[in-house]
Amino acid sequence: MNSSSAVNQSDPCFCLLGVGYLPNLNTCVLELAVILFLTVLIIAGNLVVIFVFHCAPLLNHHTTSCFIQTMAYADLLVGVSCVVPSLSLLHYLGSQNEEITCKIFGYLVSVLKSVSMASLACISVDRYVAITRPLSYTTLVTPCRLRGCIAVVWLYSGLVFLPSFFGWGKPGYHGDIFRWCAESWQTNSHYTSSIVALLYAPASITVCFTYGNIFRICQQHTRDMAERRLRFGPQDCGAGDGQPCPDRRYAMVLFRITSVFYILWLPYILYFLLESSGIYRNPVVSFLTTWLAISNSFCNCLIYSLSNSVFRRGLCRLSAVLCAPCARHVESKKPPVSCAIRATCHA
Repeated sequence: MNSSSAVNQSDPCFCLLGVGYLPNLNTCVLELAVILFLTVLIIAGNLVVIFVFHCAPLLNHHTTSCFIQTMAYADLLVGVSCVVPSLSLLHYLGSQNEEITCKIFGYLVSVLKSVSMASLACISVDRYVAITRPLSYTTLVTPCRLRGCIAVVWLYSGLVFLPSFFGWGKPGYHGDIFRWCAESWQTNSHYTSSIVALLYAPASITVCFTYGNIFRICQQHTRDMAERRLRFGPQDCGAGDGQPCPDRRYAMVLFRITSVFYILWLPYILYFLLESSGIYRNPVVSFLTTWLAISNSFCNCLIYSLSNSVFRRGLCRLSAVLCAPCARHVESKKPPVSCAIRATCHA
C-alpha cells in the first residue's frame, strides 16, 4: 500500500490507455473523452426512457415494463457513478482514499450491471409464461410478485459481489481507472468462476431457453394457422386468427435488447475469465472491453426508439411537452395579426 501511494504521488497521472503504450502522448485526454461521452449518453438516454414510460401509459400495458424501468434506473445510476472516474482523471479526487473509492465504485457498477442482466432474464421468463400459459398468466404474475422479484434481483446482485470487500478478489475492471485497482487489486480465478456460475451462466441459459421456446411456439402457431387457412379457407377463420402469435413482435423488441446486451458484454466476460486465470492480461483490452460493456446502458433507449412505435409516440409526446413553453414564448413575441395588418396599411 505504501509503495502504491509513493508511486501515486510521484506520477499523479495514471491512465490505462497509456500503460506500456505511447508514453510521450497524453492518452489521459482520450480516456477522459471516452468516459465523459459515455456518461452523457447513458444519463441522457435513460432519463428519456424513464420520462417516456411516464408519458406513455400504453407502455405500462405489459408487466415487463416494471423490469424495463428497473433496468433504466440501474443504468441511470451507472451513468451517474461514471462521474467518479471522470473526476479522478481530472484530479479532483486526489485527497480521497483511492483503495476505498475504487472498491466502492467497482462494487456499485458491478451490482448495477448485474441488476440489468438479471432483469433481462426475468423479462424473458415473463414473456415465456405469457405465451405458454396465457389463461393463467394474470394469476401467476401479480403486482405483488413482480415487486418481490425486483427486490430479490437487487438483493441477489448485491450479495454476489459483496465478498469482494473481504479479500475474495476483484469483481470486475470498472475501478481500474484508479491506480490501486489496476495494480494492487488482483482478480481471483475461484471468485471469478463463482460470479460466472452464480450470475452470468444462469442468466444466459435462461435467456437462451425462454426465447428459443418463444420463437419455436410462435413459428408452430403461424404454421398451424397457415394450414388451417389452406384446409378450411379464410372465410371460416375467426377474427382473432388474423394476427398469429401477437406477442411475437414485442418479444422481438425484447430479444434485440437482450442480444445487444450480451454482444457488448461477451468480450468483457471472456477477458474476465482469461485474465483471472492468468492466461492473458492487457490494460488497454481491459479498458476497451469494460467500457464497451458499460456502453450497453445507453442502447436500450436507442433500440426502443427504433423498434417500438408506442415508445416513439411517447417520445413525441414528451418532446411536445418539453417544447410547449418554448413555442408559447415564441408566439408571445410575435406581433398580433391586427397590428401587423395595420402597420402594413400605414406603410
